Amino acid sequence: MTPDDLKAACLDLNGTAETFPFNADTSVFKVGGRMFALSALDAVPLSVSLKCDPDLALRLRARYPAITGGWHLNKRHWNTVRLDGSVPDRLVREMIEDSYDLVVASLPRAERLRLDWPGERAPEADERAPKAH
Repeated sequence: MTPDDLKAACLDLNGTAETFPFNADTSVFKVGGRMFALSALDAVPLSVSLKCDPDLALRLRARYPAITGGWHLNKRHWNTVRLDGSVPDRLVREMIEDSYDLVVASLPRAERLRLDWPGERAPEADERAPKAH
């Protein structure tokens, strides 16, 4: 995954913004004003810190040496992923989406609805959908 791929994967999610609250070199990707990804996009090796369910975080760290506890973050809830090719790009994209979902789930309902987040869509919309037989 390249820096451009990483940036695009974060910004492709509804309502996201790239900010620079720490310094000009560290991109902080936010939704609803809350951070879900953090990366120095021109660092070598490239890495990204992502919010993660604590149990899943431990399983991912056990399986992939390139995934460690979040650097300078709460290691229970954040992983840092070294993007050296040893973690499949597809998994990294899933981790980005999971991090985004964890943050969006904690936002007020009105904000979740504004983002058209799948976890907050009205159930009656699902009931109107044709059912497979």
